[in-house]
Amino acid sequence: QVQLVESGGGSVQAGGSLRLSCAASGNTYSTYCLAWFRQAPGKEREGVAQIDSNNYTVYADSVKGRFTISNDNAKNTLYLQMNNLKPEDTGMYYCAAEPWCRLLLSVLRNDFNYWGQGTQVTVSS
Repeated sequence: QVQLVESGGGSVQAGGSLRLSCAASGNTYSTYCLAWFRQAPGKEREGVAQIDSNNYTVYADSVKGRFTISNDNAKNTLYLQMNNLKPEDTGMYYCAAEPWCRLLLSVLRNDFNYWGQGTQVTVSS
């Protein structure tokens, strides 16, 4: 079992920045994928950024060049640095984890079994 707890959400104006954190606890794995997803009201959940245990990263086109995903193994914490935020970035942001996983061919995965409770990000124009 893996437990995930997000933090760092808030309200910012367009052009601002936020850094989300996701603290992981429980079982550890040598091979894994970690991810950030988001869901806006009335919309389906979408993948934002993902990283695997080889530090291979994949980003949604809508956030490339603005968001950076990183993982601090010593702290068991996943981060999402979000710069130049836009109103369309508004939503609930969730972190997710999947053991024994690799990212391939710049494809965002959807098969994550462990999820956090989410943290709200609101960007005003």
